[in-house]
Amino acid sequence: MNFMIGHTFRTVALGCSLLGMVSGILGCFAVLRKQSLLGDAVSHASLPGVCLAFLFTNVKETEVLLFGALVTGVICIGLIQLIQNYTKIKFDSALALILSVFFGLGLVLLSYMNKLPGSNKSGLNKFIFGQASTFIERDVNVIFITGIILLVIIVLFWKEFKLVSFDSDFAKTLGFPSKKIEILISILIVATVIIGIQAAGVILISAMLISPAVAARQWTDKLSVMVILSAIFGGISGFFGTLISISQENLPTGPIIVVIISLIVLFSILFSNKRGIIFKIIRNNQKRKLNLAKLKEAKGEDK
Repeated sequence: MNFMIGHTFRTVALGCSLLGMVSGILGCFAVLRKQSLLGDAVSHASLPGVCLAFLFTNVKETEVLLFGALVTGVICIGLIQLIQNYTKIKFDSALALILSVFFGLGLVLLSYMNKLPGSNKSGLNKFIFGQASTFIERDVNVIFITGIILLVIIVLFWKEFKLVSFDSDFAKTLGFPSKKIEILISILIVATVIIGIQAAGVILISAMLISPAVAARQWTDKLSVMVILSAIFGGISGFFGTLISISQENLPTGPIIVVIISLIVLFSILFSNKRGIIFKIIRNNQKRKLNLAKLKEAKGEDK
């Protein structure tokens, strides 16, 4: 356990825990708006942005690469909105279309760069599956500062976000600019995905975004409680994923984090006292027994 006091463990654990908390909070709004796959589309769309940022600047600074990912992520959101507003294509079909096109473009750009002299040493492949073990203090600072900005925006627009997440049409009747608020939420989700792709990669970051919120939703109907629980679940998975990954050789941090949060989701789905399958079975059995007892009493009174 000596590794727990090491600088590397503290840096990676702090970064993954912060990322888990921020992802969990923003994921709540994606789940409630039934746009869980939005993070998946944005994460895949960010890959060509990373590649283009490297091609244009020829530097591997995290901030530069993530800015490129942010640009293509925002373009992805814009294209999805355009397809929804001006065509008869449904939201899920638009997501699948944008996801596949952008990710395919990203793979083409990666293959192209690998053929360039020196480009095979760029290390951009880690953005596909993630490599949290490469976190340095600057990466953690980026996650921390971005997370604070996102949380401040959520606090400032809490009432609007809550209304739009539960009933966008009702919010519109009250005079709230629902479309603009939805776009703002989408942009916050994009920012969360972008800061997380270095840890979990474009393939797994959507699980870090959605899974904590899904688990939290099983335990409560109140948004504030759901957000807090989701942040706790995300933070726990980030910390223990790092712990297991660093204590065992050749175990990637991102996938381990996803496995842990998936176990939390499974436990919540089975044993939640609100929506858990086990408790539903118990309650149904109790109701059945109560109805049978009432039926027997009614038959006894008739006699």
